Amino acid sequence: MRLTRPLIATMLVAGLALTGCSASAGSAESTGSADATRTVTTDYGDVVIPTDAERIVVLNYALAGYLYNLDVPVLATIPEDADATEGEYSEFWAEDAEEDGTEFLPWSVDGFDLEAILALEPDLIIGGGIGFPLFQAEEAYDDLSDIAPTVLVGAGLGTWQDQFAFLAEDVFDRTEEYEAALDAYDDRVAEVKDVITAPAGPVSFLTFTADGTAYALVESIGLPTEFAAVGIEPAPIFAEGDFEVYGGGGDMFELSTEQVGQTITQPSVFVMGFNGETLDVALLQTNPVYAALPAFQSGNAYDLPYWALRGDYDEAMALLDVIEQQFS
Repeated sequence: MRLTRPLIATMLVAGLALTGCSASAGSAESTGSADATRTVTTDYGDVVIPTDAERIVVLNYALAGYLYNLDVPVLATIPEDADATEGEYSEFWAEDAEEDGTEFLPWSVDGFDLEAILALEPDLIIGGGIGFPLFQAEEAYDDLSDIAPTVLVGAGLGTWQDQFAFLAEDVFDRTEEYEAALDAYDDRVAEVKDVITAPAGPVSFLTFTADGTAYALVESIGLPTEFAAVGIEPAPIFAEGDFEVYGGGGDMFELSTEQVGQTITQPSVFVMGFNGETLDVALLQTNPVYAALPAFQSGNAYDLPYWALRGDYDEAMALLDVIEQQFS
């Protein structure tokens, strides 16, 4: 449900009126640490947030894992896919989410359910990231800010390292946790790079929605850069072509059936689903368009788990295991 800013303001005033007596009775007690704040500089302006936020809503499933990594409570998030009837915890943070009692908020292609967010009375909202959730958060930014201080992870933070660092250092002041995680990742990258034999390159990356629509990944953002770190070179498809990124997210672009044959000519290709295990190499091999591609002809088409597409820290670490298993 989309609410206008005047309606949100009216609902907030009504809520304050109902709690006015108890608030004034406890005002002396609440002037201590509960009032401590931090100013966070974002692409959308400076945002004053509580330093010890306890009711945090995360409006991007792909960002929630960072908060669990930092031992920050997550009151609610959105399902991985818009219009999903219900959400499902990631295998990488399910235990933490259960401990927090993290709820799933309604989410559709039309936008966030602002009324449901307001009803949770959050003291901080985290949104943005890569893809459609960023676009929607930008559209609803003023309305969200009327509900609670809202920090958006901007489009310029295109890697999990950038996103994790911003949240750890700028938002939650937990730099040590981030640096320890980064050191562990760098050590693991070095290990994997030393033991694998890279597939024939340069390589391309394809992801498929449930209806079979194909998207290629922009080589300078996200997943392809993870492969570059271990010596698997992404092809400069986007840099050398004439494509438009999808949905304002900046990390992928749609390919028509004709464009697939013209564009995916690399010696190796990686295939994954979008927000689920939609299509794999075996199924694509039955399609003449894909069966004719060089990578499929030579047996150098490889499956990746769908969660690798916009991976967070835990997923990036798990991806290194996948790469090691495939190419060592």
